[in-house]
Amino acid sequence: MPKETVAEQFVGILARAGVRRLYGVVGDSLNPVVDAVRRSPAVDWVQVRHEEAAAFAAGAEAQLTGKLAACAGSCGPGNLHLINGLYDAHRSMAPVLALASHIPSGEIGTGFFQETHPDQLFRECSHYCELISSPRQMPRVLRTGIQHAIGRGGVSVVVLPGDVAGEPAPGRASEHSLVTARPSVRPGDAEIDALARMVDEAGKVTLFCGSGTAGAHEEVMRFAERVKAPVGHALRGKEWIQYDNPYDVGMSGLLGYGAAYEATHECDLLILLGTDFPYNAFLPDDVKTVQVDVRPEHLGRRAALDLAVWGDVRETLRCLTPRVQVKSSRKFLDKMLAKHADALEGVVKAYTRKVEKHTPIHPEYVASVLDEEADDDAVFTVDTGMNNVWAARYLTPNGRRRVIGSFTHGSMANALPQAIGAQFLDRGRQVVSMSGDGGFAMLMGDFLTLVQYGLPVKVVLFDNSSLGMVELEMMVGGLPAYGTTNRNPDFAAIATAAGAYGVRVEKPKQVRGALRDAFRHKGPALVDIVTDPNALSIPPKITADMVGGFALSAGRMVLEGGVGRMVQMARSNLRNIPRP
Repeated sequence: MPKETVAEQFVGILARAGVRRLYGVVGDSLNPVVDAVRRSPAVDWVQVRHEEAAAFAAGAEAQLTGKLAACAGSCGPGNLHLINGLYDAHRSMAPVLALASHIPSGEIGTGFFQETHPDQLFRECSHYCELISSPRQMPRVLRTGIQHAIGRGGVSVVVLPGDVAGEPAPGRASEHSLVTARPSVRPGDAEIDALARMVDEAGKVTLFCGSGTAGAHEEVMRFAERVKAPVGHALRGKEWIQYDNPYDVGMSGLLGYGAAYEATHECDLLILLGTDFPYNAFLPDDVKTVQVDVRPEHLGRRAALDLAVWGDVRETLRCLTPRVQVKSSRKFLDKMLAKHADALEGVVKAYTRKVEKHTPIHPEYVASVLDEEADDDAVFTVDTGMNNVWAARYLTPNGRRRVIGSFTHGSMANALPQAIGAQFLDRGRQVVSMSGDGGFAMLMGDFLTLVQYGLPVKVVLFDNSSLGMVELEMMVGGLPAYGTTNRNPDFAAIATAAGAYGVRVEKPKQVRGALRDAFRHKGPALVDIVTDPNALSIPPKITADMVGGFALSAGRMVLEGGVGRMVQMARSNLRNIPRP
């Protein structure tokens, strides 16, 4: 019986760790591993057109499942293309194992063709990055990388020269137990008791929630009811906390809306739950603040804390809620709910006024119709820029939908490749890429990946022929917009030529029908919607300190920022306020 190669052993260990796909582009130094995948019954090779797309796809898969996903790049330029998608996965805490294949081991350090040093290049975007220079390092290095990616939440990079991959493994890998899920982390009783005292002493408590509230919706609602706390959220917390939430006061930050800003600034105690909210200018500096986070390195790096609590949100609240006194007064909560409803009522006209006649089409209107027409369990992948604004304000979470984006790393061109990873997980689930024309054009080649594999991703293209967010940034700095205009083709025609379904929409009355037709189509589809480049957005609360290069229009040449179906929730929550 032929002896197992290092490449075969590598693929076998990935399979035992739960990896089902390896995204990448084939290439010389990677060939032994690709051939091992070809012969593996458990792992499929997914051929993308650009390695950056491979990393984004793996990252999206990992975010949706919480399980290990994998990507690969050949030596030199091949694996260098992975780096942007890996940064995004790492900052999103997505467990991804990246294989960076390397030049022949005997040539390392000689300036050989395509030589780079991936064991150094990827260190900043990974928890673990090591070179396998000898077959004797397998399988321990790979197992260690897997444990880092899963256990710490993020990227591990294993660098493997092509010649080493083809060598015989020193021995068959034993059935070694691998960690495939992260544990719950419970704070100590001293921290729980200290937090309970602070809650009991505070007259007005506000909760501000991030992605760390995933799986803790019930616990957050129960605690908010007990202490009569308004609940705001960051963008990454929206999908986990906004639905079925009678205490919702919206979102704070650069894309914010509603009364979240007021609720965080007018309370006596602000509790940050599972959020590494980066925009400290939107956080108060004169309010007692507690932060609960499963990552201790996140504690206190955005705001000065009166108490730091190391633990995951669900377990912390399960321990905390029975220990705090029930607050009887709803005065602060009801005041914030009223402010929230007023704020949303005041801006809802921004996307409803004369939309049937306005051309170019309001992007807010497109987003609101998309929200209504998409499936209740759809996965949305969202490009960075103005699409983040439309997703934040118009997509309605319900506990079943998912929204994935480059919300921490802030990369362009993420939506399409993330949709690839999301659709491979479940071909029967609706996946919608909310793409901007700038981002889509950047990695447009991987639209061909949808066609090649028959992935039924629906690309809804917000085509305003500009880099809208960048244009806003220039206006903030008092600069004229320059270099932000795109001369775009008919993207629908390109989609059709590639073998997919494509339709171009230039009139508002065509939007709903075009989306319905695309959603009914069994394969990949692109809806190219020509939208208004002057539809811009501003946060609900602005000071000079907050601007810092972000989007504020010098002439207030902005829309007020619609909010879609969220206004209905705000109205409903107002009806819950007891009347005298």
